[in-house]
This record gives sequence, structure tokens and C-alpha cells, in this order.
Amino acid sequence: MASERITLTIPGPDGEREVSLSSPNRVIWPEVGITKRELAEYAIAVAEPFLRANGHRPVSLERFPDSVDGESFFSKNPPKGAPDYVHEVMCTYNSGRRHPQVVLDEAAAIVWAIQMNTVVFHPWASLARDTDNPVELRIDLDPQPGTDFADAAAVAPALRDVLREAGLEPWLKTSGNRGIHVFCPIEPTHEFLDVRHAVIAAGRELERRMPDHVTTNWWKEERGERIFVDFNQANRDRTMAGAYSPRALPGATVATPITWDELADGVDPASFTVRTVPERLADIGDPWADLHAAPGRIDTLLEWWQRDLDDGLGELPFPPEFPKMPGEPPRVQPSRARKPD
Repeated sequence: MASERITLTIPGPDGEREVSLSSPNRVIWPEVGITKRELAEYAIAVAEPFLRANGHRPVSLERFPDSVDGESFFSKNPPKGAPDYVHEVMCTYNSGRRHPQVVLDEAAAIVWAIQMNTVVFHPWASLARDTDNPVELRIDLDPQPGTDFADAAAVAPALRDVLREAGLEPWLKTSGNRGIHVFCPIEPTHEFLDVRHAVIAAGRELERRMPDHVTTNWWKEERGERIFVDFNQANRDRTMAGAYSPRALPGATVATPITWDELADGVDPASFTVRTVPERLADIGDPWADLHAAPGRIDTLLEWWQRDLDDGLGELPFPPEFPKMPGEPPRVQPSRARKPD
């Protein structure tokens, strides 16, 4: 017996495309009953701001063959048989290896990814035309145990002050969970390692101003009940859920751009879901519509990075899958480090 299948007609830059969707009634989010078809319809509804934020760049697809309660895997290479409107770009990774990565440039490509059981979209910070140099400085304010979204929201305005002092303009989105993502548009003049150092410099400055509330400690045992500035999210091939991407969480929340006024008014990130975000866009538009209108430069943050180096603050640890990097401290948590005799 053939599986159930429908065809969606989707407008795009080259006219309408028909995209086949199998198992449209399969429930992706069991707790709220959202189906694969609803997810595809969501993608069509938010395609314009989604592509503005995530299109024309490498993107990793987090795929769930069953539901968000089941197993998942990441897909980067375009699979065999992908339609010609699903593009790709060759990327170089930290190991030095190279392979093509998916690029989404139109609404039909997003729906194709959903047909391939994608739930979460993880875009790079760089564009397909220059994958080595980011166009965004991204800072992940990550609540640690004992803290929550409200604690991250209390820290974010101080980070805004730091970034503006460095000549950058910060924009906000919810992570779709407990955290806050702060993006600054930047000119693509520096590669990922430089941008990571700029993020560390901003994080250290924020930590100096709010030591009881903010930490840049990589090791969890040293963070305490503070907001962690996850500087390693700025690395090449390290990504976070893109703007307007659903999350694989029970309530079908969405990583959603918000304004600073909304943050100050006590916005609830759980209110932004696959079912509510299209209406929000219809009501207020896309808060990130002008995100890249006036990109800044990271020169001042790199000066701060050098200042901290001169003051004895060195490189910070990289993720375990990365090759050993110059100046990096030992990759061993402090409680397990060998004590000197």
C-alpha cells in the first residue's frame, strides 16, 4: 500500500514549483499535535523572513525520521537526488577537509528539507559567496542550571552597551528554549577565528561588569548559577538554530527575532511557536528586516582582545572535536587536571 502523499504548490523567484510531501499527517510534535503538513505550511508562511536570515549560506539540517521525541541526525551534504533548486557550496572545515553543504535559496527548498524530515535549521554565520568570512558576530547567552530566560534577559542590555561601545549594533532573538541569541551584522573582513576572538573580548568585558551574573568559563563546574557567554558558537561549522527555525522541543517553539522593547516588557519565549509566529509576522512584521542594512566592524573588539592578551588573558578552550589550536590551554576540566608536585 502506497504511503499517503500530497503535492504543495509553492511560489518562488522562478515561478511556481510543485513539491511532493509524503506522510503529511505524521505527527512531528506529539505534545501539541503538529503534523508534517503543518510544518510545511509554516515554512511557506514564514519563507520570506526565514530566507532573509538563513538563505544563501551553508546550512546544516537536523532531521527527525519519526517525531521530535525520537532519534535525530545532522545532514550537511546535499543528498543524492536533491532537486536542482536545492543548491550547495563547497566548505572548508576546521580539520582542513572540504565537502559541499546545503544552501537554501527559495521557499520550495525549505519545504524539500521538511520533506527530508528536517525540523531544525542551523545556518552558518557566513554566506555562500564567501564561506570563510562571517557576516554576523553571534553571541549565545546560555542560562546555566539555576538560571533561566529572565536571567539572560537581565544580562542582555549590558551586553548591548558593550557592543555599542565597540561600534556594533546588536539584534535579538529567542533561542526557542531558555537562552537569548545576540547578533551583530559585520562586514565580512575577518575569518571565523578572528570573530571568535571578538566574541571572547565582548564576553570578558561583560563578565568584568557583571561578575556575579556572567561567566566565560568553558568548564561547567566553574560556571555556577550564571549566564554563560558561549564563545565557541562563533567557531567555523558551529551553529545555532536560525531565525524562524522551529525547535525540537515539546511545545514546537520557534527561535524568534524580537525587539529590545519586547525584551524589556518581559516577553515569553514559549509563546512563539509554529502555530503563532505566522500571525505575529502578519501583525508586526519581521523585527530583523533591516538587520544587514548597516554592518559594523570588529576592529575595536579585536583591540580589546589584544589588550587582554597583553594583560595575561590568553586563548580559551575549543570544542573537543577541533584540532589543537595555537595558544590553547589544556583540554582537561580543572577538577581532573594533574596537580603540580
